[in-house]
Amino acid sequence: MTTFALRTASPAKTKAEAVVVGVRPDGTLAAGAEDVAAAYGRKLGGLLATVGAKGRPGEVAKVPTGGTIASPLLVLVGLGDDVDAAAVRRAAGNAARAVTNAASVALALPADSPELVRAVVEGYRLGGYAFTSYKSKPGTPTTPAEIVVLTPSARKAEIAAAVEPAQVVTDAVVATRDWVNTPPADLTPPLFADAIVAAVEAANKDLPAGSRIKAEVLDEARLAELGCGGILAVGAGSAAPPRLVELSYAPKDAVAHVALVGKGITFDSGGLWIKPAASMTTMKEDMAGAAAVVQATIAAARLGLPVRLSVYAALAENMVGDASMRPGDVLTTYDGTTVEVSNTDAEGRLVLADAFGRAVEAEPDVLVDIATLTGHMVLALGDRIAGVLGDEAVVDEVLAAAAAAGEDAWPMPIPDYYDSRIRSSTVADLAQYDGIRWGGGIFAAAFLREFNGGLPWAHLDIAGPTFNKGGGNGYLAPGATGYGVATLLEFIRGRAGR
Repeated sequence: MTTFALRTASPAKTKAEAVVVGVRPDGTLAAGAEDVAAAYGRKLGGLLATVGAKGRPGEVAKVPTGGTIASPLLVLVGLGDDVDAAAVRRAAGNAARAVTNAASVALALPADSPELVRAVVEGYRLGGYAFTSYKSKPGTPTTPAEIVVLTPSARKAEIAAAVEPAQVVTDAVVATRDWVNTPPADLTPPLFADAIVAAVEAANKDLPAGSRIKAEVLDEARLAELGCGGILAVGAGSAAPPRLVELSYAPKDAVAHVALVGKGITFDSGGLWIKPAASMTTMKEDMAGAAAVVQATIAAARLGLPVRLSVYAALAENMVGDASMRPGDVLTTYDGTTVEVSNTDAEGRLVLADAFGRAVEAEPDVLVDIATLTGHMVLALGDRIAGVLGDEAVVDEVLAAAAAAGEDAWPMPIPDYYDSRIRSSTVADLAQYDGIRWGGGIFAAAFLREFNGGLPWAHLDIAGPTFNKGGGNGYLAPGATGYGVATLLEFIRGRAGR
């Protein structure tokens, strides 16, 4: 368990094995590291030029100090022109991957506000994340057991108070990454449901009696009794039956009620519309939405946020089998709506439809869903940005939460003329898919809107940013990113008025 401590100590006199210092494009060191600059004096400019430290985002240079400062290793990280929380989070993450074997690390990055302290803590811990559960020789952990954040403001109450919430957020993001990175054979719907219950039980041990999370798992028999035709159809082709996990967090001082719904397809082969082989390699990521809503709920409870949460994780495995749903099948969802299936690889909206029906019955103030829903959204926005669709006021609220969390998101429309597209079926109430190539992400959101019961609602399509297929970048490690957890928490904080 990594812990973070705040100190007012001088970076130049700190006896850590490595000292991390931010560099601006003008060649100056970050505020708080003036004594490091003074220690090098006239040599600083030449040193920066020699190691190519120009202050650009993503730059990292390691310099043996030879006794010039107390630490034997100086790590210079580029901050870029705009030294905001996003830049600091990115720089801290890059530093974490550069310092791999130090037992002690001191961070002299901008940290004179609660937002910047949070960015340093989150960035360093998440940047040093590695999924090693399946390695026979995991190697040396990237992140030391204790990190010292150097800031002249360390004794200010609001600065010190920012560390623990940042730790809670990173705990939740790390747990989400671990789940998403787990091989799909080891996280089938029943196993994932068990893991969720275990995580809730572990969290409840440290929560007050009146603020604990309740968990209920609906198995295939119960889903059949309730008429959850979407979840059952998607999971019909798999030997591992589907589950719907429902969580409830209801603190006595709740000032708002939020429903969260997450897509949990533990592996997506595409069903009978089987995906190309290359498109299947990372389909263990298709349960990231469910992981995010669960971990955001646990984090909200740990932080004691006064918001009631009703949470629904719809879990199924979309496989090819003799009972797989077929194009042309008509399903009846939980709320009684009939849906004609045309594309078995557009399964996420079907499991979400049932979960929406359950969420509406809880009568929340607002409904937010998060799902790796469509490749169309990746084509529209790339692999780093989530699309946000729904009611304008709620969309704006989610976008503000994403900005505060340091996660990229962009608003997308749902034009009224999509109503005719989702009602194009001649045999059922709704068409699950209409065969038109364009606007598939919008079509999916328009389909989901039919199940929100008229509640204020926003939909996050995280198909792009949920999985990093490249190398480490900023606070993003290779593999699962944990995208959405921090945004959901910021949204809940906003509803709590904090």
